[in-house]
Amino acid sequence: MEKLPKIAFPMILIVVVLVILLAKSAVTIGSGEAGVLYKTFDNGVVTDKPALGEGFHIIAPWNKVIIYEVRQQELFEKMKVLSSNGLDIILETTAWYMPKSSDLGKLHQEKGENYLDRIIKPALRSAARSVVGRYTPEQLYSSKRDIIQSEIFDETKKILDSQYIILNDVLVRDVTLPATIKDAIERKLKQEQESLEYEFRLVTAAKEAEKVIIEAQGKADANRILSASLTDKILQDKGIEATVKLAESPNSKVIVIGSGDTGMPIILGNQ
Repeated sequence: MEKLPKIAFPMILIVVVLVILLAKSAVTIGSGEAGVLYKTFDNGVVTDKPALGEGFHIIAPWNKVIIYEVRQQELFEKMKVLSSNGLDIILETTAWYMPKSSDLGKLHQEKGENYLDRIIKPALRSAARSVVGRYTPEQLYSSKRDIIQSEIFDETKKILDSQYIILNDVLVRDVTLPATIKDAIERKLKQEQESLEYEFRLVTAAKEAEKVIIEAQGKADANRILSASLTDKILQDKGIEATVKLAESPNSKVIVIGSGDTGMPIILGNQ
């Protein structure tokens, strides 16, 4: 009984050490994450092998794993930039990005865990300033927004491709101009719209007038042709045809032949 405490103490110590070693050796990597292995006694960060994937891993207790999120992430950035004529523009953008899992070790070794502030934000700001500086406030406010968005994405991607980062898209959420410039642009756009509407009404009225003239001319030509073709002989023949049809009608009537100035029949009675 006296030797039991002496035996128990080393056993307890061994168990504690084993638990500590196991805790140091066991690494669980969650969904949408990857781990960079750092070997304390073997050249530090492992860059020539893929990062540790999701799940449970056992490593040497003197090594450690730095966990990164590798799913798509969102960066919202609001910045002040200058237009081509030197006016201050407030640009609100959203960037969707993710680190390259295959180069996660290099990203950690060369850029560090704070790569968002060190790499992505400066790249996005630089591209936005470069692109917006090519356009006037009016272009930024209206017709060029989609083009500007595409150009910012292309220039930012060009920078990040060599930085072990994947840029999926850049969205321009809002463009805020100085109030005086915005009001002037809106007045100009309104005047242009009114001018286009007035021109449309003029064109419509001119076409309508042309249509009326053409119709009137057509009717005049038709009447002239008809008048030229209606000779006395044709009129008499038409009258005779009408008389024959009326005579064949069952209604009682009186027909006077050869009456009137033209010698055409006169029909009396309509019962």
